[in-house]
Amino acid sequence: MPDYRFRPVTQADLPMLSEWLRDPQIARWWPGPDRQIALLREDLGHEVIRQVIALQNDTPLGYAQTYPAFHWPAPQFAGLPQDSIAIDVFGSPQGRGKGGAWLRVLGDLLLRDASMLVIDPAPENLRAIRAYEKAGFSGDLTRTDSAGQTVRVMTRRR
Repeated sequence: MPDYRFRPVTQADLPMLSEWLRDPQIARWWPGPDRQIALLREDLGHEVIRQVIALQNDTPLGYAQTYPAFHWPAPQFAGLPQDSIAIDVFGSPQGRGKGGAWLRVLGDLLLRDASMLVIDPAPENLRAIRAYEKAGFSGDLTRTDSAGQTVRVMTRRR
């Protein structure tokens, strides 16, 4: 089994993340790469958001940010346990096909401190949904998020 590790995102990672966000397969789901990078930059060192780069050896495979699911208004998470952790992710071109595996390892680490993880892809983002299923997430409930977008709520329990 491949060895995955995670390190905090730094300012030096922003050009690499910007490049990933410009990839058409990522930009479709994370539109406006300049705006996205500004948001990621703003969240560096945030007291609630944890941002990491997933690595296999020294190869960056993807980005993940985690945060308490109820820190901001998130109507799509209604009814979940209060200690739920929400995850947002996108992969690197080198990480294609490995997202489910590294996200499973990250999930194992996060479930040490939470009873549930939640992720909310667009229902038509089938590639991401397959990766999340490989990582142990399930669920096909669709709800509207705080931005008015329809999302599929997928969870993984301890």
